[in-house]
Amino acid sequence: MLKNGPIALCFNLLVITFVMAPLVIVCLVAFTPEATLSVPTTSWSLRWFHAVFEHGDFIQSFKNSVWLATYAASLAAVLAIPAALVITRHTFRGRDALHALFLSPLMIPNLVLGVALLRFFALMGYTGSFAWLVLSHVVVVTPYVIRLVMGSLIGFDRSLEHAALSLGANRATVFLRVNLPLILPGVAGGWLLAFINSFDETTMSVFITSPSTVTLPVRMYMYASESIDPLMAAVSALVIALTAAAMYVLDKIYGLDRILVGR
Repeated sequence: MLKNGPIALCFNLLVITFVMAPLVIVCLVAFTPEATLSVPTTSWSLRWFHAVFEHGDFIQSFKNSVWLATYAASLAAVLAIPAALVITRHTFRGRDALHALFLSPLMIPNLVLGVALLRFFALMGYTGSFAWLVLSHVVVVTPYVIRLVMGSLIGFDRSLEHAALSLGANRATVFLRVNLPLILPGVAGGWLLAFINSFDETTMSVFITSPSTVTLPVRMYMYASESIDPLMAAVSALVIALTAAAMYVLDKIYGLDRILVGR
């Protein structure tokens, strides 16, 4: 154990360095005063951060992404809770097929989903609708919520439900006062993963967004295909900073370990 300790520590440090190095480089490039993608060595500038806030398209796309991810994660949680309860607690014909259906979006490439949904919306005449964009993201992120809610339901002590029912509580009260508080870490963790995946989704969103519903990742992709300057690095640095701040607040309020483990 002692012999492998330093080796394991070095391996972990190498993995962390490999993962964090690109993020650090992107953040450094965002502070360059030049118009080229270079790490500042002699002087630092907030020029590109000012350019981001002067670029109205990026601000609107950021708002679109936040609202889209919020709606998609919330609707996914509403659908995932009853689905996880049914799959986990009941045995019936077709249960495995239903479980596979809910998790199938994880096995289908987002490129295929994007093309299929674009064709479907075109046939229905709903192209460019923000509501249908939300529903598309719900399809993609719901499996994440289901998995974490199912994990929190495994080993659930149902004697607490029976005790509440024996004391006169109805099913709705038992769910709201007993079940939901106990599985809340799984729901919160699933919601968080769904929000992150919805906010970061690019491949599928490219096909089904309209000029009025362009999300931030799609906007960044469109800008990067036309221009090469540190503006993208500044946008990425801001997103990284906001994500780190959100993680810090969640850790202080509830604890990231409880949310991500789902307990």
